[in-house]
Amino acid sequence: MPQPMHDHVLQHAPVSAKIAVVAQTRIFESIRDIGRDAWDKCFANEVEDYGCLLAIEDAGIAGFAFRYVTVIENGQLLAAMPAFLTDYQLDTTLEEGRLRQVLRRIRQTFSRFLTLKLACLGSPCTENGIVGFHPDVLERRKADLYSQLLSGFEHYSKANGCSLIGIKDVPEPATNAFATVFSDHEFAGIPGLPTAWLDIDFDSIETYMLRLSSGTRKDMRRKMKSFDKIRVEKRTDFANLLPQVMALYHDTRNRSEWQFEELTSDYFSGILSQMQGRSFCTFYYAGDQLLAANLLVHDGNTLIDKFFCMNSAEGRAYNLYYLSWFTNLRHCLDHGMTRYQSGQAYYENKIRLGSQLTRNTMYFKHRNPVIQWALRLASPLFAADETLKDGA
Repeated sequence: MPQPMHDHVLQHAPVSAKIAVVAQTRIFESIRDIGRDAWDKCFANEVEDYGCLLAIEDAGIAGFAFRYVTVIENGQLLAAMPAFLTDYQLDTTLEEGRLRQVLRRIRQTFSRFLTLKLACLGSPCTENGIVGFHPDVLERRKADLYSQLLSGFEHYSKANGCSLIGIKDVPEPATNAFATVFSDHEFAGIPGLPTAWLDIDFDSIETYMLRLSSGTRKDMRRKMKSFDKIRVEKRTDFANLLPQVMALYHDTRNRSEWQFEELTSDYFSGILSQMQGRSFCTFYYAGDQLLAANLLVHDGNTLIDKFFCMNSAEGRAYNLYYLSWFTNLRHCLDHGMTRYQSGQAYYENKIRLGSQLTRNTMYFKHRNPVIQWALRLASPLFAADETLKDGA
């Protein structure tokens, strides 16, 4: 294993009277220094694998420094999580309204107001903050390894001047499994945006439609008539379309209330090149005009909708959000996939179309106990809003 940028010994596990195996936390600046095989063994059931994280690392996303936190024993990677460092504005998830407008005015004079240097486990560009374990790690040891990983990351965060430590979008199963670990490390949790998903346990679109309410079914049949006016094309490269896709992306991003990372053209092209055979983009045309693009990744079993970007002025007239939904369901059926994961936000539409939600929790901890107490008190204001909104 290449020399890491940071090496901190936290745990000793005696094997015999003569030999002691030392598990160490190590933090790397590049996932290349860990290697595809070692990383993917720890995340064997995750769609967003080494290739996805490498594309994110190489994307040149402004304001983010990516890290990879590991626990290594006898040269073997036992536990790992991606991480990032950034300047975080606490009102990022605050609803648009008077309070946010006041905070913006204050920030015009005091640019660092409510801005903290954040070290966060997880990735700003992946679906969840999940710790990965080598398949040989026993269940009874996972909590200890996760605790060691957190201790090493806290040590690193302090050494790098980060006052706020976070864990992004921990899904409910992990929240339950490692509740004691989060508590022991004195992390506070606030609700994040849930993840929407739909099991593909039907054999056709018609069978799926019969599960919807009569009103929704009638509405969907009406919207699907727009397929007659739209040309759908799937590609595994962008060719000369990338500038148009980026224009659609920025149009979509500018309509969003919450803006954290700003993706780059290298991100979009990098996903397709680093996840060859496991990613594609679907394009929606009216005549020769590109109105929408949908970036998707998969592992042959689960299809994840990474980003749907659309010309809002004209795309709505063709019901493109709904056309993309049915296009993706058809792709799952045609390729034997069993789950469609449509991500975060716009829950009213997704629940109406049969999706279920998995809750996510964001954890945070400030090094100053007084500020941590204040943040706990104010955290309901800054929690991600789970209100069901119809955005399509």
